[in-house]
Amino acid sequence: MIQQFETFQKASKENVDAALKAFGATSKGVQTIAVEATDYAKKSFEAGTATLEKLAGVKTFDKALEIQADFVKNSFEGAVAQLTKMGELYTALAKDAYKPFEGIVAKSAPAAAGK
Repeated sequence: MIQQFETFQKASKENVDAALKAFGATSKGVQTIAVEATDYAKKSFEAGTATLEKLAGVKTFDKALEIQADFVKNSFEGAVAQLTKMGELYTALAKDAYKPFEGIVAKSAPAAAGK
């Protein structure tokens, strides 16, 4: 009975330790994602402002279309790159948050399969 209690106590400690490590990894990952999103928003705003300033000084309709087309092209390419980067950050966040639990799951899987 005492051995079962000690086993349970050890498993509980491992679970708490894993949860704290996962929380730390999640916190760090969310912070990285927030910084990246803020940087992208700032860059997008600056690009939009710069485009408006260029458009304000335009003398011909053709030049205005050229500036607008460049802006749309650059915005689209930037958005695709940002979505790719954010996807990678979310994937890394999920992996890092799961990593502390890998050992616990590995120990539990054989025990569950034997039942």
